[in-house]
Amino acid sequence: MFSHVTIGSNDPGELEAFYDAVLATLGIHPFFKIEGTLSYGTAAGPKVFILKPFNGQPHQPGNGGHVAFLAPSRGAVDAFHAKALELGGTSEGAPGLRPHYHPNYYGAYARDPDGNKIQAVCHSKNG
Repeated sequence: MFSHVTIGSNDPGELEAFYDAVLATLGIHPFFKIEGTLSYGTAAGPKVFILKPFNGQPHQPGNGGHVAFLAPSRGAVDAFHAKALELGGTSEGAPGLRPHYHPNYYGAYARDPDGNKIQAVCHSKNG
C-alpha cells in the first residue's frame, strides 16, 4: 500500500546509529545514506526516510502519529524495543499482546531520541 514513510529529524546523522541498530532487529537495513538523509528498505519495495523537514523549519514530533514496522517474530519485537531503549529511546508501550486489535497482535512502542514514535508489530500466532 505504501511506497515510503518519512520521519523528521533536526539532525539525521545523530539518529543514524539508533536506526541502523533498531531496524536491524527487524531485518531492515540501510538502502542509502547521503548527507542529511537516511533511507532504509529497498529500491522497489517499502522504505523509510529520516531527514530534516523540507520547509527548513525545526522538526517537531507529530502528535497522534507513528510509524509501525512489521516484525518477523515476537522475539524481534522484543529486540526492537530493548535496542531502542538501549540507544537512548524511551518506551511508549512495552512488548506484549494487544488483543483489542486482533488476537495475535504483538507490538511494542518507543520514541527515538528526537521524540518520534515508532513501533514494531508481529501479527503471527506462532511468532
